[in-house]
Formats: sequence, structure tokens, C-alpha cells
Amino acid sequence: MKVISVLLIAILFPVLGFSQCGKEAVEAFRQKINSEYADPAHSPLKAKDLKTFKSLDFFPIDLAYCVTAKFIRTTDAKPFNMPTTGKRKPLYVKYGEVHFTLGDKNFKLNVYQNLELIKMEQYKKHLFLPFTDYTSGVESYGGGRYIDLELPETDMLTIDFNQAYNPYCAYNEGYSCPIPPQENDLKTEIKAGVKTFKK
Repeated sequence: MKVISVLLIAILFPVLGFSQCGKEAVEAFRQKINSEYADPAHSPLKAKDLKTFKSLDFFPIDLAYCVTAKFIRTTDAKPFNMPTTGKRKPLYVKYGEVHFTLGDKNFKLNVYQNLELIKMEQYKKHLFLPFTDYTSGVESYGGGRYIDLELPETDMLTIDFNQAYNPYCAYNEGYSCPIPPQENDLKTEIKAGVKTFKK
């Protein structure tokens, strides 16, 4: 079985989720991810799917899903092995919580750090935000989606769900991908970001 580490996933998907809200930022994200998926050297797509690939399917851009969250640092969190779709269990730590509002409802998500990834200089400020929502398994990938973030310099953090992407497992079952923890299941629909892959 081909197993890919979170380290490699992050390298192929540079931190994109900390830009300010804006249509141009979302369009740049889409162009970059489509370019990488169309490149046989980097694409997670199976050979037969790569032959006909033109673009991923996205929800319409909706800047209402780009939110400013209150960031609360978690202290003294113990490292844990995050379950994946394979046998691999990478070591993570809960780095903090983000509190935000969508519509008239308040939500909370945990953000994590991969303890191997942050040993690399360019990723020492990287935060990992995996989540599921009411679109998971319907309009979006059932295994949840990811957003890459960067450590904030203040107690506020911008999260753009328009830049939520699927783990590689959504395209090829040969990969091993982190499963979003239960506490990161949003009780709402996130109609933003990448949709289910249509083969």
C-alpha cells in the first residue's frame, strides 16, 4: 500500500489558509490546487482519473464562510496519535481553539500541530485544521476536509472555508490520511471549498 505522510501532504499543499478574505485569494488557491492535481509528479489522482482531469469541483465562492476567529492557546496539552485511514498514527498536539460565528450560530474547532512537521523551519508555524460538517458524505468528502493555517501574531485568526480541501484519500484509497477528531464535527453545512471528487 502506498502510504503518504502528513509531512508530504503539507509540502504538496503549502500553507494557503491564512490569507485575508477575498475572492482573489480563493481563486489563487483553486488555480494552485488544480495545477498540482494535473501534474503527474504531484497528483494524488489515479492514473485513469488523471487522464481526464480538468478541475476539481468547488462550492461557489462565498465570503460569508471566511471568518475571523478568536484564538485561544491550549497549554499543557499532551501529544496524541491521531487516527488515520491506514495503520499510521502520526503524533499531534492540540495547539489551541478557534471560536467563531457563522450566521447567527457560534462554533468552536480545535487546531493541531504535527510534531514532526514543525521540526522543519518553513512549517514551524503551521497549524492543521481538520473538520467534518453536515455536507460530509453528501456534497463533500465523507472523511472530512482540511484547512492549513499559520500561527497568529494576535489572538485573532482568519479562517477561509473556501480554501478547505480534501485529503488525498478522497481520490485514492492507497493513501493514509488523518481522520478529523469527533470534537471537530461542525453542526452546520459548510458549503465552501472542495466538493466530493467526481470520477
